[in-house]
Amino acid sequence: MSVTSDTVGRFAPSPSGYTHLGNLASYLLAWLDVRSVGGSIILRIEDLDLNRCSESFAEQIADDLKFLGLDWDNELRPEFHQSRRTSMYEDIFRQLMKHDMLYPCYCSRSQRLAASAPHPGEYSHDTGCRCKYLSYYERLQLEKAGKTPAWKIRVPDKEIVFTDGHYGAVRQNLADDGDFIVRRSDGVFAYQLAVSFDDMAMGVNRVVRGRDLLNSTAKQIWLINELGGIPPEYCHAPLLISESGKKLSKRDGDLSIKQLRKSYSAEEIIGFLAKQLNIGDCKPTGVQELLNRFDWSLIPKNDIILK
Repeated sequence: MSVTSDTVGRFAPSPSGYTHLGNLASYLLAWLDVRSVGGSIILRIEDLDLNRCSESFAEQIADDLKFLGLDWDNELRPEFHQSRRTSMYEDIFRQLMKHDMLYPCYCSRSQRLAASAPHPGEYSHDTGCRCKYLSYYERLQLEKAGKTPAWKIRVPDKEIVFTDGHYGAVRQNLADDGDFIVRRSDGVFAYQLAVSFDDMAMGVNRVVRGRDLLNSTAKQIWLINELGGIPPEYCHAPLLISESGKKLSKRDGDLSIKQLRKSYSAEEIIGFLAKQLNIGDCKPTGVQELLNRFDWSLIPKNDIILK
């Protein structure tokens, strides 16, 4: 996988809680991956679901990144907030509808968390969903009964093959996970549609993120291709997990940077994290000092247990 000075990466935090060490591991690797080759990086706020996200969290995340030395190259204008890009997603939605790629889905289970990046165990399958086979009359009866549909995109029985920058060759058949939500029943556009379009529209050609999103990659490659774009290169990273084997989560407030800043300097936090990622020795260090040490071959492939 080639990386050049034309590389454009991105930070894409969801402001649904405070940044924790697990988030920071991905952000640090994304920054090192791009800056080590003289590329640029975008900060995009993924606040699709305003019921779960807040501007105060977005401001805290940006402040944490600045504190740690993880800079970016765009001004954080409204167009870099997904909540302000609805009209663009509407255009894409109409384009997909015009090509008969969408159908209404009345299954409430499949709507769960569709606006958020999925977590392990949260990928929905279409087993038991027969909504794409409903007749016009059956749909009308459901809507008369008060059912408001979400919208799914039809995926083909097609294998997507790509090379992940850390985990190597990956093969995923789109039909294995089935059709997926692109718009929830409350009108909120879903993660898979928004992130695919935004990476394409913003010229992102290098995506570094946690391996929990590896399962989303085939969907995004396929959708970007369908929209006439060129998919980024993807590089997934191991997760930081607790000694109990649980992934760190904003939902639980685990090891937030906001709390760590009260007791530790930026260099101490980065030094500790560099040690976990096998690119440092736990001594206090700045992100600039890590640029010369950074190499994906040093990063573990297995998830990292914090001790």
